[in-house]
Amino acid sequence: MAGPVTMALGPFLFESHGFGYADVGRQLDTSWAELETAGQLNALQWTGPRSETISITGVLFPQAHGGQATLDGVRLAAKFGMPLMLVSLGGRVFGMHAVQKIDEDRAFHDRKGTPGSNAYTIEVKRLGAGFSLLSLLGIL
Repeated sequence: MAGPVTMALGPFLFESHGFGYADVGRQLDTSWAELETAGQLNALQWTGPRSETISITGVLFPQAHGGQATLDGVRLAAKFGMPLMLVSLGGRVFGMHAVQKIDEDRAFHDRKGTPGSNAYTIEVKRLGAGFSLLSLLGIL
């Protein structure tokens, strides 16, 4: 029993049980150029947003609730450079994202080496509008 879906990263569904999450953080990085001026404080000119990063953290209990196969799928998508759409339960579309990093901390291994828990963090960065082979193919 997986429970209701609360968020999706491409085809990978976050559920209340199984492949769930505990926290979602967002970070927006904007850029300001400093322009030197005579006799006063330097002026700042906004040059635009640089990047937007979202961190998703959670703990899996693979033996009891599953979810490891889904995390492995996210890892595989990251290895092949597949951009993924991030959508929340309420239908809010956060846009296409590239998986930047996946950290795992597996603990409480049984005698076969299977972890009882796996704390993870997935870091994704929003794709900017730009020219790419994927955009030519109509994928983005």
